[in-house]
Amino acid sequence: MENPGHGRGRSVEVDFFRGVVLIVIVLDHIPGSTLSHLMLHAYALCDSAEVFVFLGGYASAAAYTAVLAHRGEKAAQRRFVKRSWEIYRAYLLTAMLTLVSGAILALLDLNRPMVEMTGWLPFASQPWREAFDIALLRRQPYLSSVLPMYVLFALCVPVMVPLARRSASLALAVSLTVWAVARPLAALFSIDDVAGWAFNPFAWQLMFVFGILCRVQPASERFHASHTAQWFTRVAVVAVLAFAIVKLFVLTQPLPGTHKQNLSVERVINFIFIAWLAAQFVRMGSIAWLARRLPAVVTVGRTGLVCFVTGTLVSLIIDTAMPHSFHGFRGVLAGLGGDLAAIGALLMIARGWSGRKGQQPGAHANSAGYG
Repeated sequence: MENPGHGRGRSVEVDFFRGVVLIVIVLDHIPGSTLSHLMLHAYALCDSAEVFVFLGGYASAAAYTAVLAHRGEKAAQRRFVKRSWEIYRAYLLTAMLTLVSGAILALLDLNRPMVEMTGWLPFASQPWREAFDIALLRRQPYLSSVLPMYVLFALCVPVMVPLARRSASLALAVSLTVWAVARPLAALFSIDDVAGWAFNPFAWQLMFVFGILCRVQPASERFHASHTAQWFTRVAVVAVLAFAIVKLFVLTQPLPGTHKQNLSVERVINFIFIAWLAAQFVRMGSIAWLARRLPAVVTVGRTGLVCFVTGTLVSLIIDTAMPHSFHGFRGVLAGLGGDLAAIGALLMIARGWSGRKGQQPGAHANSAGYG
């Protein structure tokens, strides 16, 4: 995949993609959303989670190499130990907000399905045990479940980025090996329960490493101009269409949750083809053109951790406020109204936080790899 922005500081294309993905994640977790039916998961065997983790790896490699170049190896290592702690605190905050939201909904007897998804009911019955399990990452309420693997990934960045810089093939081989034995490793560490760990970190590290490799070992322009690359682009178009047909017309039932939890091979293959085509749009300048015209989305991408944490509340609030009794065309309009409200809320949060931090759209805000 092309390395957008390499050598010129922060990549506006990556921030734009991150912003889009964060918005999509919020919409995907509003059950009555209308726009969620048009998102990646509707026509592919992968979804926004792959993009989210891939961009996290890309941004991590960019941040590590930037600190390494200016302050040295020790400073880069310390930065990611600190980042791991920051993400862990964000995880605890997200879990707390999720549980508090569930408690409020239960008290007001609102949105019963969402109360169950927040994990409030088991927490209310055994608060000390549940709190202990949450702190130890054994129980991850609702949307907080993506953050624990980022805690681990941040700690691995000082190992994987230098390895990828020295040998892309070795780094990929190590990652593929871990991915291949991800289920036994998860069982060994007792994280193979979907209810506890929605994302097996031993499997999903592959997507994170893909992002690292695309940053530190990008495909050259010479390769992109070659017949091989042109052939692969044509294959990618056909493959993406084939996966879309399978998703839309062949798979009448949702795939088991373990396919996503353990990053199944079909999800990886589908994502690679989509990522390659996205890279071609980046090379053509199409994504930069969009980013310049949608700076608010770029701002969401640059305040990723804040928007993710607050986005959990946005999705809960919008879903609770939506009239679920509407069906047909009225249901579509209600869902679309909720989508627009959610997007507007996220854009305002990003703008407010960015202004608080004094970040301008072109500023090189510090990023330590949260996708």
